[in-house]
Amino acid sequence: MILSRVLPFAKELLEKVVESGGVAVDATVGNGHDTQFLAELVGENGLVYGFDIQDDAIEATQNRLRENKLDDRVRLFTESHAKVKECVDDKYHGSIQGAMFNLGYLPGSDKSVITKSDSTLAAIEGLMEILMPGGLIVLVVYYGHEGGQDEKDSLTAFLHNMDQTNAHVLQYQFLNQKNTPPFVVAIEKRS
Repeated sequence: MILSRVLPFAKELLEKVVESGGVAVDATVGNGHDTQFLAELVGENGLVYGFDIQDDAIEATQNRLRENKLDDRVRLFTESHAKVKECVDDKYHGSIQGAMFNLGYLPGSDKSVITKSDSTLAAIEGLMEILMPGGLIVLVVYYGHEGGQDEKDSLTAFLHNMDQTNAHVLQYQFLNQKNTPPFVVAIEKRS
């Protein structure tokens, strides 16, 4: 297949902006796959901030990072991603290279615990303040679950109204797939 699936495409985008020695954010650590990916990108001198509201997600991510000897370059918070600006050290404000979200629920867990538009939009706003110019926020939007359509609708309305002088916003999706296929949104901070 020539066209990348959504998750590989999201990672391809982040590989273009997150450099060795840089700082990145995993806004929804889940089972730690994306946290590991970002930790590998920032290298041994970089730093990743990871957020999740579920203890199980934080524990799974800690285990994954330990197994891969990456735990020394990640700070995990059992907090809503809406608190990203408060939790990221002030010295990194303006230098965050990239951030990643997987919206929906933690695979293999309680499907009633989902990401919600109020915290997701607050996290995007906070990240836009601390992202470096040219930095990127990438969201993989899963919305086929109960409450997912509401978050998707709020998110897309918010993004359609972002000031184009401050950000470029891209949506990448396959239009002919059935069963509410996920899609990618990328937000590039302009200045």
